[in-house]
Amino acid sequence: MNRRQFLAGSTVGLAAAIAGCVGDVRSDTDGEAPTESASDERERADRGEITVTASGDVEAEPDRAVVTVGVQASGESADAVTDELATGADELRRTFDDLGIPPENVEEGQYRVHPVHERDTEGFEGAHSFEVTVTDVGRVGEVIDAAIEAGADDVGRVNFALQAETRATLRRDAIDAALATADEEAAHVADNRNVDLEGTTAVTTGDVRVRPVEGHLASGDAAAEAAPPTEIETDPVSVSASVTVTYAFVE
Repeated sequence: MNRRQFLAGSTVGLAAAIAGCVGDVRSDTDGEAPTESASDERERADRGEITVTASGDVEAEPDRAVVTVGVQASGESADAVTDELATGADELRRTFDDLGIPPENVEEGQYRVHPVHERDTEGFEGAHSFEVTVTDVGRVGEVIDAAIEAGADDVGRVNFALQAETRATLRRDAIDAALATADEEAAHVADNRNVDLEGTTAVTTGDVRVRPVEGHLASGDAAAEAAPPTEIETDPVSVSASVTVTYAFVE
């Protein structure tokens, strides 16, 4: 179940500006610009602006994970290592297919074969990894266990994030949280300065950032023989947004 938690912070800038300009509007009857009354002039002179920059954060349980798994090999020749990696990679691909993971969710990761020159050993080593996107985060442990059973000896990191639809929803929620904080801060500044807010004159949204989290094993070494089913613990994913809002006020 998703849980969302709104957190907010802001910075406030106060700009008291005597602003405004008389538009070049001419009368339809006499061709002359209308004369501004004394009360209108005083009202314009008393009008200013308050500018507030605020941020909002939203947290939710992840609904997308990227698991990095792969195979490693070593041998006396590059061809032998290449063949062993190919066999292991094919077995992993079959396993991902058996798990029902769509092919578009399985991406080639790192592939390398390189010579080894050590005091008592010469030969070649290699590795071939995959990045597997899992849209049901509850199956991450199952995917890791199945990959290990299929011969994976390189279980890398697990990054938890959000699917596109969830990210879009939380983006709007983060902006809403930032705007609400901006309204509160502007009202506080207006009360402190003994002025009345008239409305919003400008709004600018800043960067909206999604901060993924990295999961960690919760039940021992996943690669150990006869190990219990792998479980992954993770923290919520956070989405943050910032806004800058300008409010008009009159004294």
